[in-house]
Amino acid sequence: MDIAILGRIGYDLYSEEPHVPLPRARRFSRYLGGSSANMAVGLSRLGANVGIVSCLGNDSLSQFLIDYLNEAKVDTSRVQTRPGYLPSLCLTEVSPPDRFPQVFYRHNAVDTLLATAPGDLEYVSSAKMFITNGTSLCASPSREATYLALERAHQAGCRVVFDVDFRAMSWPSPAEAGLAVRLALPFIDVLIGNQPELMLVAGEPTLEAATEKLRSLPMLVSKLGEQGTRVWTGDKSVFLPPYKVDVCTTIGAGDGFASGFLYALLQDLPVEECLHYGNAAAAIVVSRLSCSEAMPTMAEVQALLSEQRKPAEPAR
Repeated sequence: MDIAILGRIGYDLYSEEPHVPLPRARRFSRYLGGSSANMAVGLSRLGANVGIVSCLGNDSLSQFLIDYLNEAKVDTSRVQTRPGYLPSLCLTEVSPPDRFPQVFYRHNAVDTLLATAPGDLEYVSSAKMFITNGTSLCASPSREATYLALERAHQAGCRVVFDVDFRAMSWPSPAEAGLAVRLALPFIDVLIGNQPELMLVAGEPTLEAATEKLRSLPMLVSKLGEQGTRVWTGDKSVFLPPYKVDVCTTIGAGDGFASGFLYALLQDLPVEECLHYGNAAAAIVVSRLSCSEAMPTMAEVQALLSEQRKPAEPAR
């Protein structure tokens, strides 16, 4: 694998009735969801050879999810099966441009039952890049499996990427989530998070203080929403504003950004170029409904780059 990803594969239902509050919505479309699965699809569409380590049930929804990943050319040979358990479910209201409330059902979700075997750890450590996120740390045994995979990938010299992906419903408290991620920091080469997530991980009340504490990491990626993105490498940073599109839904923007950014990073492109790929992919995703099916191809990313490309702010 170019990239091994460990984490949640989920089932998403998006309302087909724009601006209808979720309690009154009656028509929904189904999609593959989950940050890890979305990134797997996004990276595969861009041309990376991607595999996912996860856990699903033996139900019809799990079958839909595994079929979708296989069709997206994501290797699913390391997706475990736990009969009797279900994937998490997410319902989303679609009220552009800025209202997308979600309801999650994650009681005993099957992804939290992931237990890595020696073969899974070998699979992870043989990849060029290993990606996981905070949701994988929310419960046992997936928490211990994730720490083991992080440790093994780091020891093997993989580039280790961690997306904070904080979901409040998965944790007893934000403080517990922050602590769980801090314990993983020694293994991480690239940390990705939005402003609240970076403050949560650092245990600081401001983004500035959090950034100062986390800049000791080899690479810190700060997602600033509609303002753009900033990447810190040591004492230097590069900032790029977002690409302009009409917003359909902002759900999945972070997964789209990560897919574009990490694909470019896999190619050893300069940080500024990685930001262009990430911001362009994110813009395409927010212009479409859903996360997984909204992930762009390389041709679509390159088309947007040629239309709107502007230089990033120089490193400082």
